[in-house]
Amino acid sequence: MRRAAIVSGVSPSTMDMLYRSSLYALTLRGRRPERIACTLQPSWPDDRELALAVMDGAFLFAGRRYPLGQAPWAALLQSDAMAAALHEFGWLADLRALGSKAAQQRAKALVGGWIDSNRRWSTPAWRADVLGRRLTMWIAAADFLLADGDDGFRDRFLDCLGLQARHLARVGGRRRGDAGAIAAAKGRLACALCIDVGHYQAAMDHLCREIRAQVLPDGGHVQRNPSLVLQVLRDLIDIRAALQSARQEIPDDIVGAVERMVPMLRGLRLGDGALALFNGGKEENPCLIDAVLARTAIRGKAISDAPQAGVQRIATGRTTLVMDAGPAPVHGNRAHAGALSFEISIGADRLVVNCGAHWGDDLKWRRAMAGTNAHSTLAVDDSDSADIAADGRCRTPARVEAARREEEGQVWLDVSHDGYRRKYKLIHRRRLYVNESGDDIRGEDTLEGPIAVPFKVRFHLHPEVRASMIQDGSAVLLRTAGGGGWRFIGAGGTLALEDSVYLGASDMPRRTLQIVVAGSPHEAGGQVKWAFRREDDA
Repeated sequence: MRRAAIVSGVSPSTMDMLYRSSLYALTLRGRRPERIACTLQPSWPDDRELALAVMDGAFLFAGRRYPLGQAPWAALLQSDAMAAALHEFGWLADLRALGSKAAQQRAKALVGGWIDSNRRWSTPAWRADVLGRRLTMWIAAADFLLADGDDGFRDRFLDCLGLQARHLARVGGRRRGDAGAIAAAKGRLACALCIDVGHYQAAMDHLCREIRAQVLPDGGHVQRNPSLVLQVLRDLIDIRAALQSARQEIPDDIVGAVERMVPMLRGLRLGDGALALFNGGKEENPCLIDAVLARTAIRGKAISDAPQAGVQRIATGRTTLVMDAGPAPVHGNRAHAGALSFEISIGADRLVVNCGAHWGDDLKWRRAMAGTNAHSTLAVDDSDSADIAADGRCRTPARVEAARREEEGQVWLDVSHDGYRRKYKLIHRRRLYVNESGDDIRGEDTLEGPIAVPFKVRFHLHPEVRASMIQDGSAVLLRTAGGGGWRFIGAGGTLALEDSVYLGASDMPRRTLQIVVAGSPHEAGGQVKWAFRREDDA
């Protein structure tokens, strides 16, 4: 059989059948790695809560706790995403951080159970990105797993490492164009450096191709998901550290990507240190973000104007505003129709947000969170500004144009998209102004075109914001979690407070509110003007 029998033109389902076969399993047999020649030392903040959950026979995913028992590999999991997270073994470093004999025995039992339960290929356990992450974690934790001198377990462990590494060497190099390809390359490099399985240069060439395809000139990620900027940067930092430990040259592609991504990651943070919510991303852990930035050893400011990534950021006074000023991404399967949406924080308090993303397999929730109505922007006739397929891929991205002007601390943005041109012959134009102190935020949403259709401008509020209608329904009084008062006013439509949901940190929906300004459909196009102003005595 040809190595991996990766024949062009063969359907994925046919390849899946091949990988599951006994014949293919035979081709993965080979020399057992004699030793682990280098160590990949984990140096990220540990998640003690996750480690204790695993010790207790449970797993934490997307903000929820799932009881799986002491043998999780036979458990029925909630989603492919959860299964991938479990099979990646990212939690192994958290068990190691506990440092106890019980934690070592639990980790060893879970790895041994995985070896017994996953001798044959299956998905997502053997998917290239999951495999790359698992191999990296196993190699990094090898001294912890083998600390008790159990020679029988050591042989099984090294045999399984070699078997998985041979499969990854065959399938991991196909260009995928998403963040998972970088995770696969990371695993290939770890295997080549530490257990001498696979070809180092082929893995490095694969990684550099993916970096050039995925990391944009301004440091954004091609999938336009802030969480992936964090994930890819973290992977590149790990790879850089492994190369330094092995005394290997660090390619310019890695050096340049890290240098570009640092100001981008800073630019995607709101005042609480977590990330803005666009295109399937979550808030993420601010402590982890801090650690990633610190590990880069790169100083500098947050990026404010990122045209390739489609990000605009305004930070004046205590106010931070981050806008999605780009089209829905055509790469990946987490696209959101949120063009021109923005989020606002006041100090460490989030004020205006997008609804977030659903990471599970519930298509109803995933679709709802990807829709334009789940974003703080304008929606025409309750329709989406981009055609998002059922699988989460964008079929027809809008064209977005953005202009920015700054003067004496004041910032003006003029951004537009044509996502409604095909169906309604309309252009959505959003103009924004923020004063030098950040206390006065003004906006104007305009539909330019010949057709009169109903539209609504939505401003979703963070769950910790309290809101009440005042002035006979012509304004909304807002109070942030920290007690700051703000007043919202709107003109050109009917103002209302409506229910909303928030999935920014987990897949558990939190009830919240949204400000809705319903524009008049009686004239061609339409325009709504609005403002957020600080209230000293709210």
